Amino acid sequence: MGTSNAFLYAVIAVVAIIALVFGFVVLQFLNLYIQALFSGAPVRLFDLIGMRLRKVDARTIVYGRIRAVKSNLDISTKQLETHYLAGGRVPSVINAMIAADRAKINLAYDTACAIDLAGRDILEAVQTSVNPKVIDVPNQNAGRATIDGVAQDGIQLKVKARVTVRANIARLIGGATEETIVARVGEGIVTTIGSSVSHKRVLENPDLISKTVLNKGLDAGTAFEILSIDIADVDVGQNIGAIIQADQAEADKKRFQAEAEKRRALAMALEQENKAKVQENRALVVLAEAEVPKAIAESLRTGNMGAMDYFRMRNIQSDTDMRASIAGGNAADGRGPQLGGSAG
Repeated sequence: MGTSNAFLYAVIAVVAIIALVFGFVVLQFLNLYIQALFSGAPVRLFDLIGMRLRKVDARTIVYGRIRAVKSNLDISTKQLETHYLAGGRVPSVINAMIAADRAKINLAYDTACAIDLAGRDILEAVQTSVNPKVIDVPNQNAGRATIDGVAQDGIQLKVKARVTVRANIARLIGGATEETIVARVGEGIVTTIGSSVSHKRVLENPDLISKTVLNKGLDAGTAFEILSIDIADVDVGQNIGAIIQADQAEADKKRFQAEAEKRRALAMALEQENKAKVQENRALVVLAEAEVPKAIAESLRTGNMGAMDYFRMRNIQSDTDMRASIAGGNAADGRGPQLGGSAG
């Protein structure tokens, strides 16, 4: 009898413990369960317990479910939980779905989840689709204040533009971002300025840039639709053409100076070569003149020349030297034969 009572008490104790644990768990989710029930978006108690076991924030799921039902959106708890487990932002998706529904934008829940999982802010995209945003070109955070272009007359123009865009929900997945819009518009501005014959034409008609850029279809392949491109400011910069011509002239001057220096060096080298040749020829003349007295002596010795002939030649040479001295010349500059006394 005592053994039966002990077993009964043990069973009652186990049941009591189980009941306490179950009651504690139920009390944890009772508030959420009641909120969902009275909001018209009931969630089963066992589903709430399963969320805890799957490490899902039940409060986020329940509140998202309530907001969806109150906004007449057919989104189940299972769909919300699946998106949460995939790493999605459930509140952002629900807010975007509600905003799209109010703005009469066709946005499916699966599409919204895909955009959110792709890293895009789906709520911001819906808001931009309803309320277009303005993008500054160039981006002020990029470190540049203007888009600079040079017209065909060489004058630089500095342009600031503002692009009004609207998000294209259908192209959010895989579509290019704002940076692509800024880059394409900047390219269009530079192309338009560069194709203008004169910078005055652009200054007179700034809308020429807007029309040309818009006609290029720059929003193709992006997540946005360009509504308008407005030129905020156009300033005249430097005369790039004159600067380039001045730089080219300076480069040409240096090149010509180098060529002239090369020719001068060649001329100096040639001059030195000629001086060397002159000295060489003078040496040959001196050697040749040294042979004259020998030849005269040989002629006197062999009888081919007489003494009177010799003295007559010396008189003619003296007369020639006197005339050269009177004329300011130098009888010893090698222009006449030097006959020394070696003939004696």
